[in-house]
Amino acid sequence: MATLPILITLGDPAGIGAEVILKALASAEVQSLEQVSWQIVGSGDILEQTYDRLRSQSHAPLANPAQLAIIDYPLSAPVEPGHPTAQTGDVSFQYLNQAIDRVLAGQGRAIVTGPIAKSAWMLAGHPYPGQTEFVAEKAGCDRFGMLFVARSPHTGWVLRTLLATTHIPLAEVSPTLTPELLTQKLDLLITSLETTFGIRTPRLGIAGLNPHSGEAGKLGREEQEWMNHWLHSAQAQYPQAILEGLIPPDTLWVKPGQAWWQDPAQGYDGYLALYHDQGLIPVKLLAFDRAVNTTIGLPFLRTSPDHGTAFNIAGQGIAQPQSMIAALTLAVELGGQP
Repeated sequence: MATLPILITLGDPAGIGAEVILKALASAEVQSLEQVSWQIVGSGDILEQTYDRLRSQSHAPLANPAQLAIIDYPLSAPVEPGHPTAQTGDVSFQYLNQAIDRVLAGQGRAIVTGPIAKSAWMLAGHPYPGQTEFVAEKAGCDRFGMLFVARSPHTGWVLRTLLATTHIPLAEVSPTLTPELLTQKLDLLITSLETTFGIRTPRLGIAGLNPHSGEAGKLGREEQEWMNHWLHSAQAQYPQAILEGLIPPDTLWVKPGQAWWQDPAQGYDGYLALYHDQGLIPVKLLAFDRAVNTTIGLPFLRTSPDHGTAFNIAGQGIAQPQSMIAALTLAVELGGQP
């Protein structure tokens, strides 16, 4: 039986998606993966133009678009690298839409998404906060999460960070956080660690919200008013897990740093961060070129490099493919399992 392909969406064609995909597919790490086939959902013209340009700009190994399986979306107008438009926003949306349709129909076993520009989606009339929210809606999921995964090249330790809230303004974080939301995210994290990563008795670090986790209500009252009680109840609800918290946000990331650089025994199996920057500043500081955004709670696996479209360097041939390599590799390692 033929192996179901892992689908790769091109992302915004004005960004670095095509460049990092062609570089990643030619890398030794991806070439060494066994029993996998790739199918790119994107515009063949962009891939060919990128390939021709890169051949003149660098000596990096490149996948030849002529030898790739491509679900082609021709563009109605030329695209200038670094300059997103309503057209690039719409076509990047359609790439993703097509990939989801295919994997839900059993024509693929996972999706690896190239970076898009939310502003270009808005120009095209697609008002989603990001790809994660659209994927979840399309898949009919109201329980989902953004889990960032990165393996240290120094110690082999794996950092796994789940965000309780994602693409919302900072002023909306506290009103959005509720016991129900935190329980939902914690359940997603524990379930993912068991079913996807094989960790049945996880040790988890749970962040506080305020400086010093509120310092007994002097620096914020959320911890005193309900979060400490929630954590106590959650520990009783999930006796198979060790929940440590509410750890002050400024010290939560000390042990992950030690685990990343020196001693993996210092790290936990997973971390629950309460808002976007609380979780992603340390993730990107430690693993900017290695972190993978994994959407958990879906009926299929979706991974994505943890970087954006990088319009400022698009077309220059200097984009680094390590995060895309990690996203492709993780999709294979996890076997396309949600």
